Amino acid sequence: MKIPKRLQPLVDDGLIDAVLSRLMSGKEADVFVVRCGEHIRCAKVYKDAMKRSFKKAAQYQEGRKVRGGRQARAMNKRSNYGRQLEEEVWQNAEVDALSRLAAAGVRVPASYCCVDGVLLMELVSDDEGNVAPQLGAVSMSEEEAIRQYTLMMHYIRLMLCTGLIHGDLSEFNVLVDGAGPVIIDLPQAVNASANNSAKAMFERDVNNMRRYYGEYAPALLHTNYAKEMWALFEEGNLTPNSVLTGVFEEELHSADVSAVLDEISAAMAEEQERQARIRAGDEI
Repeated sequence: MKIPKRLQPLVDDGLIDAVLSRLMSGKEADVFVVRCGEHIRCAKVYKDAMKRSFKKAAQYQEGRKVRGGRQARAMNKRSNYGRQLEEEVWQNAEVDALSRLAAAGVRVPASYCCVDGVLLMELVSDDEGNVAPQLGAVSMSEEEAIRQYTLMMHYIRLMLCTGLIHGDLSEFNVLVDGAGPVIIDLPQAVNASANNSAKAMFERDVNNMRRYYGEYAPALLHTNYAKEMWALFEEGNLTPNSVLTGVFEEELHSADVSAVLDEISAAMAEEQERQARIRAGDEI
């Protein structure tokens, strides 16, 4: 096929020998199948911010570190330089996440390099060498659903142990090859300790997996790994070897209505006294 403009520099530099086909066009990037020497890989071409349709990007970027105060100020002011930095942070987040997660034992595509907004990475394939399907396109037995779900909960636990949350995990961001699920699409990866929405995003990720695999193994719908893992994480007790049960009982405390009313009454009395002092001062 004709070489896309964004891939031409990688062809010129010898990083890509041929562009074979367009694999997909997503909300934040276009992905192409390419040949690099003897290897078939994929090239993820990130879309410019104006063309990206990823919703609430700023919410996902909360808590990400930048190189220094000048860079942070530029990003806050939304200057041209700041927008350029923001794009670099968005793209580098996926490279960093892939590296950290692979080192932690999470199944993610191998990444090779990121040049001018193009990430060259492993093409996840099935046993026949074809592009591995999305989880949402795969049917499975109850036994296989339980096996894959168990693996996914293990990978999600390892992710959280590294301080990362996928943030957009669903059956459309998981590929399935002969060995099971492979997690993809991580430019929006969330800092678990520094993002105010981290808990809600984590629970959504886990429960999306529970919902999907639960279609094939209904017993999984009764598990509660999201709250169990998050509670351990908040306590500082979550490790790669933590024993998880999928059972979590929340402590429910009834509200002390009398105490709340007493606080409201005290606040009202204090305000009345303040207003009285103000009036007394005006009369002098």
